[in-house]
Amino acid sequence: MSANRFTTFENPAIDLRRYADREHLILAPYAMHSRDSVGRHFQEPQHAYRGPFARDRDRILHSSAFRRLSGKMQVFTGEMGIYHRTRLTHTLEVTSIARTIARTLRLNEDLTEALALMHDIGHPPYGHCGEDALSECMQRVGGFSHNAFALVIVEELEHRYRKFNGLNLSKETLGGQDTRAHKAEAAVGRSPLLEVQIVDLADSIAYDAHDVDDAIQMGLLSIDELSELTIIRRSLDRIRETEGHLPTTQLRQLLVHDLLDLQVSDVLQESIERLRPCDRFAANEIRDAGIRLDHSETIARERQQLEAFLFDAVYRHERLIPVREAAADRVQTLFRILKHEPNRLPLRFRTRLDKYPLELVIGEYIAGMTDSFCDAQHRYAIQSGVGPMADW
Repeated sequence: MSANRFTTFENPAIDLRRYADREHLILAPYAMHSRDSVGRHFQEPQHAYRGPFARDRDRILHSSAFRRLSGKMQVFTGEMGIYHRTRLTHTLEVTSIARTIARTLRLNEDLTEALALMHDIGHPPYGHCGEDALSECMQRVGGFSHNAFALVIVEELEHRYRKFNGLNLSKETLGGQDTRAHKAEAAVGRSPLLEVQIVDLADSIAYDAHDVDDAIQMGLLSIDELSELTIIRRSLDRIRETEGHLPTTQLRQLLVHDLLDLQVSDVLQESIERLRPCDRFAANEIRDAGIRLDHSETIARERQQLEAFLFDAVYRHERLIPVREAAADRVQTLFRILKHEPNRLPLRFRTRLDKYPLELVIGEYIAGMTDSFCDAQHRYAIQSGVGPMADW
């Protein structure tokens, strides 16, 4: 045994060649291989035993913005209880689903995980209503996009390295997030990397199933109401065929599990068929061919019905509307105060005013807040009337 167990590898190239060999054996030709990465904006030495996308994944996982997701609600706010998903639990669920799809299709799991862990870090406090309120306040500078703000976070606002701002992620990971910020453009012509596409699919699969779970558990919807929907009936029939009659709590849990399995299985079956003629294509050739993965027409139609129902019956529920309005008012009030008194911005954000418009910088500051931090800064702004606010 070596005298020093903690000695680092002396020849990183050997280990990275093994990493590339492993990918060559396991991944499909159309997966994004680490050896084909075009690198980072700031060049760094290769790591001894992690490929570029594994490093991206770990940098995102250890970022401050990722940790703050635990304090950001997804659809419901903390005033409505603690059972429902936060942005963090949703992100972990999306990552799990995306990794399962990637593994089955032999895509790059490291890149998939990096993209999935990153996909929601740009969300502001208070879920969808917080984003709507912030976007309204920022109309003069083009509104607010959580997908675009995620790039600002990882390229500028995270300060974890001495030589550069941001996380210096690979251009493939940044490009995947940029695709999310420009979905309309990505829907035609050259297609995104397959790893990017399956993260988008995993995101929608997760929030459809989990919004159903949260809404039933919180008493906003009943299973009987949901059973009017085709995809719900499909899952309920599958469950009752094997399990018989069940108490509501157990039926809710199995319904969520089956909705996930039903949608993932459909994506996999459809994707395998679409990729079958492309088995010898490389990742860029798949993109040039405009190959796009999706659900089957039947399940896609049933999911649209479910999402339209959830939008009306849950997101506009009479119990949710006043909570959303109060949260939106806190965002807008805080924005107005900071616009009137920009000197109350933390120093780090005041220095950004040399390069960016005031409304944009205020939006960045508020968007990075957790729900509880935004509550506290709103109270401080209203009560004190003086002095800079806290930096997150």
